[in-house]
Amino acid sequence: MNFVIFVNGLVLLFSAALMGVDALFFPETAAAFALSGVLTGFVGMALTLSSNSSFENMHRLHGFLLTSSVWVTAALAGAVPLYMTTLSPVDALFESMSGITTTGSTVMSGLDSTPRGIILWRAILQAVGGVGFIVTGIALLPILKVGGMQLFRTESSDKSEKELSNAAKFASATLMVYLGLMTFCALVYAVGGMSIFDAITHAMTTLSTGGYSGYDASFGHFQSPFLQWSGTFFMLMGGLPFAWYIRAFHRGAFRSEQVIMMLWSLGAVISVLTLWLTLTSGMNVFVAARLVAFNVVSVVTTTGFATTDYLVWGYFAAAVFFALTAVGGCTGSTSGGVKAMRWIMLFRATKSEIARVHSPHSIQTLRYEGRQVQPDVLSGVIAFFVFYVATFSIIAVILAFLGLDLETATSGAITALANVGPGVGSVIGPAGNFASLSAPVKVVLVVAMYLGRLEMLTVFALLTPVFWREVMPAREA
Repeated sequence: MNFVIFVNGLVLLFSAALMGVDALFFPETAAAFALSGVLTGFVGMALTLSSNSSFENMHRLHGFLLTSSVWVTAALAGAVPLYMTTLSPVDALFESMSGITTTGSTVMSGLDSTPRGIILWRAILQAVGGVGFIVTGIALLPILKVGGMQLFRTESSDKSEKELSNAAKFASATLMVYLGLMTFCALVYAVGGMSIFDAITHAMTTLSTGGYSGYDASFGHFQSPFLQWSGTFFMLMGGLPFAWYIRAFHRGAFRSEQVIMMLWSLGAVISVLTLWLTLTSGMNVFVAARLVAFNVVSVVTTTGFATTDYLVWGYFAAAVFFALTAVGGCTGSTSGGVKAMRWIMLFRATKSEIARVHSPHSIQTLRYEGRQVQPDVLSGVIAFFVFYVATFSIIAVILAFLGLDLETATSGAITALANVGPGVGSVIGPAGNFASLSAPVKVVLVVAMYLGRLEMLTVFALLTPVFWREVMPAREA
């Protein structure tokens, strides 16, 4: 348990250092960020000095506690400078949790004139939230038998094999891929006409699939077709599994079932919506394809950028975008949502059960990536879907009880749980934001974003007496 406290202290110290960097570059908000950094750093130092870095008695279950607590600590730290500058405590926590979970929902307006120090901080939160804490966790726990890689699996519920034998190497490789793609994205944005500041901040929020922008019009502020196509490409890159990049580099193997499924699905949806938009609005097919591709990829990868209010395309388009909200990118990416791997498993399990009805004595073998899927993996996927639907339903009912209309309640629940950003409707749709919602509603959405980022099961495990009965003896061992 001491090690959990120690790591949370390190998170606060790291956050304080980032606040100091922000204060150095932007004098307008330097005082607020410097004071926030001092306060956060003091608490972080106190936690690290009052605990120790030894993990000799670390148990597998401590990974759940560590993962869950780190995200709360990071969100609270991220909220401090936002509160010190412009926002109320609830709004600051909402904005910070939305940033660190790469959701992208915002309560802020007038972003075009917001101090650049705040815009940079929002981008930093999303850049760190994308894979930063996953990588940090893997690097901090490389010696555990279930090790740092187990922490990565806990955060993402990923059951794939380790791509490298050493967890620390996997962490550094993931970080290199992430930073490399982010740098490339920033260079492309700069070549396309963005200012250096805009290129850097939007690259950070694109590859993290976070979607925070420095403008009220989101990515639609940039009318350049080149930039919008570039944004589409890099959002897609952020939605692909980082282990796939590493495997491709080390083994030259590019085939991945979830990548193939995601690309084919995106192509089909984009084609249908482009045809719909062209026929119903008379829009030029190339313009329609660009608008549809950007916004569909943005929603599926849970980035949340928007170039237009796609809800005005008609009820059919609105229904499609609502359905896409929970789809998500690939497992092992920075995207939220259900993820492609789980959809593949669900479809194949359903197909297997249907075949079993027709042929009760047949032997059905479920395979993924050429390997037989073990029963515990499949049961985990099914449990995830059950928890996802149940959690979404409970959150939607609570939001409706708090006064939201049905459209806003259901849309708000799913967009927070899937970490997408914009919802559906006039209030929280791509043309609106979350500022007008009441404080209790925002708190519920903060919890939903947190649950969605940790994919629920990790957090719910902490709420069971069995977990604490097992973890306490482990602590005392």
